[in-house]
Amino acid sequence: MKGIYRSAVVLLLSATMLYGQTASKGTQRNARRSAQPAVTQQDLQALRDSIQQQQSQLEMLRQELQKRDEQMQQLLQQLQQAQSAARQAEQKAVAVETNANGSQSAVDQLQQDVKDIQQNMTNAALSTQEDQKRMGAIENTVSRFRFGGDVRIRYENFYQENIPDRHRPRIRLRLGVEGQLTQDFVGGVYLATGTIEAGNPTYRDPVSTNETLTSFFERKAVGFDRGWIAFNPAYAKWLTLTGGKFAFTWTRTPLTFDNDLNPEGFSQKLSYEMKNSVLKNLSLTGMELFFNESGTGVDSFAAGAQVSSKLQLGQRVTMTPSYTFLNWRNADVIAANSLIPSGSNATRTLGGNNLTNATVVTGTGSSARNAFLSRFQYNDFILDTNIKTASARFPLRLAAEYLKNTRAATNQDSAFWSEVSLGQTKNARDFVVGYGYARVEQDAVIAAFNESDMRAATNVTQHRVFFNYAFSPSVTGNYTLWVGRTLNTALQNAARAGVPPGAEDPWLKRMQFDLIYKF
Repeated sequence: MKGIYRSAVVLLLSATMLYGQTASKGTQRNARRSAQPAVTQQDLQALRDSIQQQQSQLEMLRQELQKRDEQMQQLLQQLQQAQSAARQAEQKAVAVETNANGSQSAVDQLQQDVKDIQQNMTNAALSTQEDQKRMGAIENTVSRFRFGGDVRIRYENFYQENIPDRHRPRIRLRLGVEGQLTQDFVGGVYLATGTIEAGNPTYRDPVSTNETLTSFFERKAVGFDRGWIAFNPAYAKWLTLTGGKFAFTWTRTPLTFDNDLNPEGFSQKLSYEMKNSVLKNLSLTGMELFFNESGTGVDSFAAGAQVSSKLQLGQRVTMTPSYTFLNWRNADVIAANSLIPSGSNATRTLGGNNLTNATVVTGTGSSARNAFLSRFQYNDFILDTNIKTASARFPLRLAAEYLKNTRAATNQDSAFWSEVSLGQTKNARDFVVGYGYARVEQDAVIAAFNESDMRAATNVTQHRVFFNYAFSPSVTGNYTLWVGRTLNTALQNAARAGVPPGAEDPWLKRMQFDLIYKF
């Protein structure tokens, strides 16, 4: 509007100034008429052009005013429409408010229901989280342990001159768990068959976990085969302290301890990994083995140590040499509870191998007991060599052992054990073929604890041929042929197959067919 008023004022001022100019010019002309000539035709034409130009400007101003009026009308119409829409919106808002006030209780109830649902969902989520935490804790605990064991079905036979043939089906069951107890402790518990002789609950066999399929379908005995805890700190991985009834922590062969025997006592092992191109590991192991605690007399134990290393010779040859010193103290209790091949002992409680060491009798009458003629102090040298061949399926293993009892009372003080094998049984259709030889003099080792499948525990020469085939990584079939005989039947407590002392003992042939499932 103000723009329109300003345009009108400008128009009036322009007309006034034009009129003033015209009047002034007319006065001037009248004044000059007396002194000048009359107005020319050109002056009139200029005046007409000026008037026409002013009229054109007035027409343009009129058109602009008309356009402004039209825009004003449009603005007024839009304002009216906006006012109408505002009134309608106000009416709707009033209606909504009225409805909202009428249903406020329903809204409040709905809000409360939503809060209840949210609370229930929160509680359910918290409960689920707690369950997940508990399950996670259980999974974490279970994942730190490994369950394992095996079932072995065996058929074996015995053939020897002067002795009736024998056929024996057997079974071995083992089951256990082991794992990480804490960051610094590991441990485990294993069960196994073969601990008690049928009909004689005082009889124990430390060198066998077999149970013969006999005794009128009776249940087979099961006992604790192992149970141990070991301390292996995270800050000193080279240190391992073990206590209980445990698997061997040092290098050994069945010449000194049967594979089914697990020692009892304590072990301390220091094992250092080396960065030398040849010397890869150096270990020192101490052991204290307790085999008879006496409430009224002296205890019996064996104590010693082993030093071993691992040598890498080129890319294919790995050698593990070791030396073990083991001193047996108060070992006569073993002889007193073992069975002598040539006789019987009513007090026998130690099963397994017969006593083939030289013995003496101590005491008289009912107090008479067998005792060892020799004392036992093992000096044991082992060299175990593994060679990678052109085929990864057929590694070659060579093992040799020499042992001397430096406390023997006779010259029957040495033993030799050797083994060569080719192959492995890691994957399906893998196989191993091998041969072993042992020669054990009478008092080289304590007869009660070494290999129980030989012709005799000591005073024996023994050959062994074996073939193992893997049907799958968990199922293996084994065939073993043992061929052995007594070295010198003239020695005290020598095993003899119906021949007089000094005669040659016939070869005992013992075949074993095994099917083993591991899990």
